[in-house]
This record gives sequence, C-alpha cells and structure tokens, in this order.
Amino acid sequence: MNNSEQYLTCAQAKQIDIVEYLSGIGYEPHKIRGEDYWYLSPLRAEKTASFKIDRKLNRWYDHGIGKGGDIIDFAILYFNCTISEFLLSLRSKFSFHQPAASVASHNQDTQLSKIVIRDVRTLRNLVLIRYLHSRKIPLTVAAKFCKEIDFEMNGKPYYSVGFLNDVGGYELRNAYYKNSSAPKGITTIKNGTVRIAVFEGFFDFLSFQVMFPYEELAQWDYCILNSLSFFDKTMPFLQAYNSVHLFLDRDTAGQDCSRQALQQGNHYVDESNLYAGYKDLNEWLVTMGKQNKNVNVTGQP
Repeated sequence: MNNSEQYLTCAQAKQIDIVEYLSGIGYEPHKIRGEDYWYLSPLRAEKTASFKIDRKLNRWYDHGIGKGGDIIDFAILYFNCTISEFLLSLRSKFSFHQPAASVASHNQDTQLSKIVIRDVRTLRNLVLIRYLHSRKIPLTVAAKFCKEIDFEMNGKPYYSVGFLNDVGGYELRNAYYKNSSAPKGITTIKNGTVRIAVFEGFFDFLSFQVMFPYEELAQWDYCILNSLSFFDKTMPFLQAYNSVHLFLDRDTAGQDCSRQALQQGNHYVDESNLYAGYKDLNEWLVTMGKQNKNVNVTGQP
C-alpha cells in the first residue's frame, strides 16, 4: 500500500482547515469578524448564525446545541458516522476540500470536489448488494426505494446506493462512503393517510420495511429527514397528521428533537424505545432484530 492509499491519522485530519472544508460541502460564512467565522448551523435549522469557527484555533462551536470541537467532532455529528468511517472517506479521497494555498486554487478545488451524477439505474452491483445485506436489507426491499448511482467526485468515478430526496438530490452510501449530492433535502412518501413515520436516515426507513413485511406501505405516510438539520423545518408539515411516529436516533441530538416534538402535542409518539440500547433502528435490526419476535409500533393496526 503506497502512502496515498493509507488512512489519514486523526492528527492529520485535524489539520484540515474547517472553513475550507465547510466551503467544500456547500457552507459559506454568514459573517466574518477577525478570526471568527459565523455560519447558519450545518447541524440544524436556524435563522440567526450561531455556529462559529475560530480559524486561528481551527475549532468550531455551535451555540444552539452547546457543542463544539475539531473537524472530527463535526464530521461525526454531520455525517452521523464513526471516526474510522470519516478517516476512511479521507483516505479514499472523498474529502471535500483540503486547505487551499490561494483563492484561485480554492475555487478550482471546490469545483472539482462537486459530486456529479453520471448514471442512475436499477440495483445490480454485487458489491452494493452485499453491502445492503450487511445492513440486513434484502435486495427485494432496497430495490423498491433505491437506485444504483454512478457519480464522479474529485475527477474520479465511484458508485453507491442512492436514495432520492424530494428536491432531486441523492443520499449516497456504500461500505466506505456516506454523503449526498446537491440539492439536499428530505424524502416524503405520501399515501394520503393520517399518520406518518419519521426517520433520520433512509437505512432506518428500509429497516422498518424489513421489520414489518406484511405492513401495507399505503397504511403510512413516511418522512425521511436525510439530515437531522431538517427537523425544525419539517415540523409545520408534520403538524397536519393525527399521529407522528418518531424513529430518530438514540443519540443526544435525536433525542433532543424527539423531546422538542413531544412538547408540541400528544399526537407525537417517540418510538425509539423499540431499539433502546442501540444507536438507531438499523443497528438494532442488524444486531438484535432477528432474535426479537415481539416487535410492536404504537398505533400499528
């Protein structure tokens, strides 16, 4: 293995300029005061910029959630990934932007780092099918909602499982990569019902379909956030339903959103106790789902 194929270490990853990195994934500062760069938070919806990067220290802090840290801390929250997954994405040259030496090189690198969708087709790649099986998602389920995507990034071709959102972008996943093409947004499946199930990511939605194979798809409406940052913006849409069933992650951010929703009325139901002790519904399915025969969702017919 040559040096270009090796993992970046945590120390090396932390040297990436966070301002340049955010620019590479589509976020520009709302205002700049000295070394402080202020953004509308990439981690949630807001109207007043309260996400700050101290460029001298290369550290960030989100005043709205009271969290901060280095680029690795940001990536774990933003991409909902592990440290090793983030470092692997950098090793695989999926890093979005390295610190630029000049404005000219910054613009050039940013242009190259954009994801370009080259082809969309039915799932057939055996590597991707094996990846889906590792997440306990059979092809018969995934093929109903996902596509196989060929895309280009940093001038190189890649392929992944793709999940379409309502504004034309794709969530992109394979065993080594987690990102999305522009524009990013939520995915809704509307069947004209009075109840809706809300998921943070599309693997949790697919897990729900696996867990309830005899549940009629048309008996629910579905909302897949694709990023927890869209939760606040989605609340007015959810208010139209008689019952809203939340299958959000059992981390601090997910549980905070669930508590926020429960305060809006008793038509919100937190279903995350189903996978207590696990990060999310898919992790529960992978680890415990086949062992538990007594699965029940509140309000299930």
